[in-house]
Amino acid sequence: MRYALYATPAADDPLCLAAVAWLGRDAFGGLEGPLPEVEGLAAGTLEAYLADPARYGFHGTLKAPFSLASDADEAGLLAAVDRFAAQSARITIPELVVRRLGRFFALVPNEPVAALDAWAGRVVSDFDAFRAPLSDADIERRRKSGLTLDEEANLLRWGYPYVFDAFRFHMSLTGRVPREDMEAVDTALRSHFAAFEGKPFVIDRLAVFVEPERGAPFGIRHVAQLGGDRPI
Repeated sequence: MRYALYATPAADDPLCLAAVAWLGRDAFGGLEGPLPEVEGLAAGTLEAYLADPARYGFHGTLKAPFSLASDADEAGLLAAVDRFAAQSARITIPELVVRRLGRFFALVPNEPVAALDAWAGRVVSDFDAFRAPLSDADIERRRKSGLTLDEEANLLRWGYPYVFDAFRFHMSLTGRVPREDMEAVDTALRSHFAAFEGKPFVIDRLAVFVEPERGAPFGIRHVAQLGGDRPI
């Protein structure tokens, strides 16, 4: 079993509902539904492009999936999440936009949000005592994507390459999309998420996602509301 600490809207939040309708899977209940039709894509193509984000569930990564350390347990992790969330202020992303990041698409802040970057760094460091060291296989798997020296150092120290200066908050909407289908997917995404494009998004909860076994879909085990009275 692996755990992950993610940002996610409430189950009934309009953005979450839109994401579930796009991905065809709800991480809150594990329910699956039909995928949207995208003009210009062959049958079954979109399903392949959405397989990874659907398995993980709609989220923004804060602390990437990890196995529990030998001296940690789930009850302790959830209690620590509650304490941390109670001391964290909500964070406003002024503009959330659909953007292509390399070969995949995601919802991202239009401009960097310093408070979000700092808070994500605290999640990485404050919960690292709960993380078991990576296996050699996991390290090699990460290295195959090609890492900078800083990302390699992050991987070995924190279990994930894209933390601190390498962190970029994003909520994945696809996996890798071939160049020939990017325009069709981009058009469909901008239409599907038009109501949220350029609008504020408030991060007001910290969620614990669980992968029961390697390769299984992630589900939401626990959600803690952030305790600040006003977004920052």
